[in-house]
Amino acid sequence: MTLSDFDSYRPAHEGRRKKKRNRPPGNGRRRGGGGGDGAREMSMVDDVEFSDSYYGRPIVKPPPWDWKISAYLFAGGVAGGSGMLAAGADAAGLEKLRRNTRLTALGATIGGTGFLILDLGRPERFLHMMRTFKVSSPMNIGTWILSGFGTAAGVVAAIEVDRITGEKLPLGPLRTILHWVEKPTGAVAALFGAPLASYTGALLADTAVPTWNAARDNLSYLFVSSAAMASSGVAMITTPTEQTRPARVLATAGAAADLYFAEKLTEPMHPAEAEPLQTGRAGKKLRWAKGLTIAGGIGAALLGRNRIAAIASGAALATASALTRMAVLEAGIDSTKDPRHVVEPQKARLEARRAQGIVDDSITTVG
Repeated sequence: MTLSDFDSYRPAHEGRRKKKRNRPPGNGRRRGGGGGDGAREMSMVDDVEFSDSYYGRPIVKPPPWDWKISAYLFAGGVAGGSGMLAAGADAAGLEKLRRNTRLTALGATIGGTGFLILDLGRPERFLHMMRTFKVSSPMNIGTWILSGFGTAAGVVAAIEVDRITGEKLPLGPLRTILHWVEKPTGAVAALFGAPLASYTGALLADTAVPTWNAARDNLSYLFVSSAAMASSGVAMITTPTEQTRPARVLATAGAAADLYFAEKLTEPMHPAEAEPLQTGRAGKKLRWAKGLTIAGGIGAALLGRNRIAAIASGAALATASALTRMAVLEAGIDSTKDPRHVVEPQKARLEARRAQGIVDDSITTVG
């Protein structure tokens, strides 16, 4: 007799039994052919440990990002903040601050774009993002923001380089056009500066990565505050103190906002979602960032007129900004490696909905 493949799962000491016919209840016999207690049923699946996740794979696939994306996030913040600071310096007539922040904005844009392309692997992948305009895609919108900002920053930086060289660049009739569009172009750079500094927060939050998605209410605000610190810190390093008053004000405000939103970041989170931000290397970086932010903010507010103190405070603020972005990136990647960071918040949200009687948006039963 040919046996089914599934008969091989039956214990060796137990032969095949003739299946009994089901009889109506009440005739003194038990229904079914089994013993009634399920003793003959065998598990066809091995016991699963919670740490094993889905066949040993993470529930959420971690992004393949490393230090290059951290550098891109930092450079984008410096560029966007410098573009806004340059517009303020131009309005206040602070020529050295305007020049330095414009050059910083362009340098950070070039550097950030380079890190992004290095991560993508091929330059044409960046260009392919500009073939469409998709409002619902933070990555696509971010590409357009970076391109628009970089173009405007390049124009005003070219004007500053021309001034530095005594107008010896071979611009010809183009020089008149550049000077004519200088102020409007500077305003465009400032206009794109804020979205450039903040869109990366929206980009991270618009993913399934548990820690990033749970931080969606405050992550962009934290990145803007961090960008204000970084750009003003660089300005305090590169510009004489007699012209850094706007940078010192922005540094103080940015440090205060950064401390506030860093604390707010984990408030709406489930403990399992917040854990990667509070432990491990990411937690250590955030603690260092907090200390440097406090020191740099106090230095900018009280000691910014001293050249050495201004440089030290600016370096502290820029370093704090870099550590913050590195920590957020690392914490998000770490949150995908342990299934507990995914499952526990989902269970908590499900139980909260069921407690409210909401059962029509998930596979749940009542009773």
